[in-house]
Amino acid sequence: MLEFKQNIRGNVALGVNPLGCKQEVWNQIDYVKRKGTYEGPKKVLIIGASSSYGLATRISLAFGTGADTIGVSFEKGPKNERNLGTAGWYNNIAFREAAEKEGLVAKNFVQDAFSHEAKQEVIDYIKNEFGGKVDLVVYSLASGVRKDPETGETYRSSIKAIGEPMVGPNINMQEQSFYTQTLEPATEQEIADTVKVMGGEDWVLWMDALKEADVLADGVLTTNYSYLGTELNHPYYGNGTLGRAKADCDEKAAIINELLADLNGKARIVVATAVTTKASSVIPFFPVYCIGLYKVMSDKGTHETPIMHIDRIYRDMVYGDKPEYDEMGRLRPDSWELDADTQAKTKELIEKINEDNFTSDMTAYDLFYKEFSNLSGFMVDGYADEEVTIEELKALEI
Repeated sequence: MLEFKQNIRGNVALGVNPLGCKQEVWNQIDYVKRKGTYEGPKKVLIIGASSSYGLATRISLAFGTGADTIGVSFEKGPKNERNLGTAGWYNNIAFREAAEKEGLVAKNFVQDAFSHEAKQEVIDYIKNEFGGKVDLVVYSLASGVRKDPETGETYRSSIKAIGEPMVGPNINMQEQSFYTQTLEPATEQEIADTVKVMGGEDWVLWMDALKEADVLADGVLTTNYSYLGTELNHPYYGNGTLGRAKADCDEKAAIINELLADLNGKARIVVATAVTTKASSVIPFFPVYCIGLYKVMSDKGTHETPIMHIDRIYRDMVYGDKPEYDEMGRLRPDSWELDADTQAKTKELIEKINEDNFTSDMTAYDLFYKEFSNLSGFMVDGYADEEVTIEELKALEI
């Protein structure tokens, strides 16, 4: 029988508990069901659907609005007892099984979403087996590498500051250590490559392909998740390479709006809040911001996990009557994080965090670590050990 061990290298999770992933998906489904149903889309395509925001979006829409969903993600299944695959692989399976029990369509495409082939296969499926049209397209792809489908050239993103080096505190969860990190400024090539990978170019390619194939419903909406942050993280986020990529998404939203004009469609940037994801855990300095912010927001009752945040976005804002927009027309559910009192208290707390107290009750380190562990199926509420073999895991259908 298999024994699942949490294995962390730096702030990167290497181990996975497939059964814990399943329980975590169930927990998120239960959260949505407890909130009740709401009116929303019925045919949804989610690009980047296997974890964090993408998975939460799929769960909220399926179990909140009864939507049929297509999920595109690049994940790996189990090979042997030492290589059990990725958490997203098991998330996809757990979601599909739960959705199908409710009579919903839940199709998983495990492919490189940047490729022409993935786009064509999804289009063919929509035309032939999904009713012909989708009324919501969610772009939630999180990848550090992109292969250009035209040239074949591979680009890699860089999480760096721009202009000047950045020095600040960070956390190593593997070693449970607190240290000072120096972030070197990005070169112009690194900036361009980061925009190429994490900007809005592929979003446009998807929407253009879907429009050309006539699989977008009249009034179609497409959303793309962004993050702007605050003055506490602007030097390494908003004003860094990540910020350039997010700004490119703003520009591409305008292009998509023109593309969808004759369909009465809309492209919407959703500026989300800080949450624990595999990506946010490896952003320099960001974990320290999170353990300060989470403590303040938990005390205020405003801290959210991805499923809590995403469900509020679609239930209350996108398809509800409580939208908050900024001057650029972006949806701003991050207003709880940006609350002036929340930011002032977070700044005051972060200035007090050091190597002696970063894991104490003064911070939300334990909460951050638990949420990080949940992403790989560990420390999951309600989880009970079960016996499973590698053969049984290999037999699971994606």
